[in-house]
Amino acid sequence: MKISQRGKRMPASPIRKLADLADRAKRKGIEVFHLNIGQPDIKTPPSFFKALTSFKEEVLPYGPSGGLAELRSVVAEYFRNFNLVIDIDQIWITTGGSEAIIFAMMAICDPGDELIVIEPFYTNYNGFAVMAEVKLVPVAARVENGFRLPPKEELERVITSRTKGILISNPSNPTGTVYTQEEMYILSRICRDHDLYLLADEVYREFVYDGRSHISALSLPEIEDRVIILDSISKRFSACGARIGYLISRNKKIMATVLKFAQARLCPPTLEQYGAIMAFKDYHRYIRPVIREYEERRNVLFEKLDEIPGIFGLKPEGAFYAVLKLPVHDSEDFASWLLTDFSLDGKTTMLAPASGFYATPHLGRDEVRIAYVLETEKLIQALAVIKAALETYPGCTTS
Repeated sequence: MKISQRGKRMPASPIRKLADLADRAKRKGIEVFHLNIGQPDIKTPPSFFKALTSFKEEVLPYGPSGGLAELRSVVAEYFRNFNLVIDIDQIWITTGGSEAIIFAMMAICDPGDELIVIEPFYTNYNGFAVMAEVKLVPVAARVENGFRLPPKEELERVITSRTKGILISNPSNPTGTVYTQEEMYILSRICRDHDLYLLADEVYREFVYDGRSHISALSLPEIEDRVIILDSISKRFSACGARIGYLISRNKKIMATVLKFAQARLCPPTLEQYGAIMAFKDYHRYIRPVIREYEERRNVLFEKLDEIPGIFGLKPEGAFYAVLKLPVHDSEDFASWLLTDFSLDGKTTMLAPASGFYATPHLGRDEVRIAYVLETEKLIQALAVIKAALETYPGCTTS
């Protein structure tokens, strides 16, 4: 019996690939601080769970393929907070943001078509592209300048007859970069001039710091029919397990196509949609302290990183991630070693090697992504582990 070529090409998750090593460490009694995965420890809105326990029907039926109309309505209302007018017929609910990305890829690309991505990028884009039989064409951003958008000329250089769009994450997972108005204008102009779609993953829309503003792709007038928004409640409401996302487009052909994919998988989770409705209704009370908490964690992270020799990274502007250059030859080896050979007072830290967030071979080999999703005290302890580990790790490049 053989495995399909698609199955063989499907990459393992670099975020989760060291999970077995972490489990073994825990079985030895070692406490593992998980900075490898964007799983917030902030409480989900109580209103989300109240909606689930309030469900009194005796049968849980299929819902509409495009999602409950009430949820689509509250999502449209949510976007009015950002002065963005969206009709409910421009919103389809999906099974997580992941399905929204896959549906978008399949709606605009035939097998072998290409999407430009800025690397490092959310590692699961690789897996989604394999599933959709799409080729990702990377253009590298640089840690030295905070992973700003590469120059327009570099992006246009990789456009071919098979290029169908540009896929971005803004604010960025994994770098925390927030694109400026000028950078969004550059993307808009490229898409307009080259007849491309702009796929914008805006899951971390709220999480911008230091008084900055997020510029949504929905606000770009020149390409309003070319923009596809990919979003989720996972991080906004600390509800990763709910698997509720949504796709937005003002392009009727895109929406009609995506609905056919949605019909094939029948419907998104029904109970969790009711939870999402109540979470969105509770949005204003819930979100502001959450944003302040993540900004404080980011500040603590970089205060402590300044105390560790050899680490380089600019303070991220948004999301709750940072990509850091470490004084090591191989960050995957270092991340594994932390779980197998090192602990400090019975504790160790799990990191995500950054090479898995790149498509270009050898890039990111000395970098890691840190998710500052732990409360401040645990974050401080996790960084103390890293500091002590780098003082003894045999593959360290500092003397």
